[in-house]
Amino acid sequence: MGILDGLLGNASEADIRGTEKDLQNILIANERVEQAYKVIRDLMVFTTKRLIIVDKQGVTGKKTDYHSIPYKTITHFSVETAGTFDLDAELNIWVSGSSAPISKEFRKDKSIYDVQKVLASYVLD
Repeated sequence: MGILDGLLGNASEADIRGTEKDLQNILIANERVEQAYKVIRDLMVFTTKRLIIVDKQGVTGKKTDYHSIPYKTITHFSVETAGTFDLDAELNIWVSGSSAPISKEFRKDKSIYDVQKVLASYVLD
């Protein structure tokens, strides 16, 4: 996937070593980044312990929200594909103790399936 995919909201695989370096203050001992996907400025990072959603905020992106979700707390998840008039696909993740899902939008269906498969491999294992 190229730069244009990232600008349009498609997930593209992020460099694991670079992501691990960027998250060195967030990761705990013996936790490794195994997969990472970039959606525009945001990241979905799959580690050996949890899913970390990195949300860059503001115009400069200097303000960052790190949302950590232990795999065992994910109760279910869904993929909503894009339709004829609704061009956005959506991934929803429900976490125990919260009634509202965590939602991420994608511009094309293909990348959302890739991320969903990785999520399934961690949650259903």
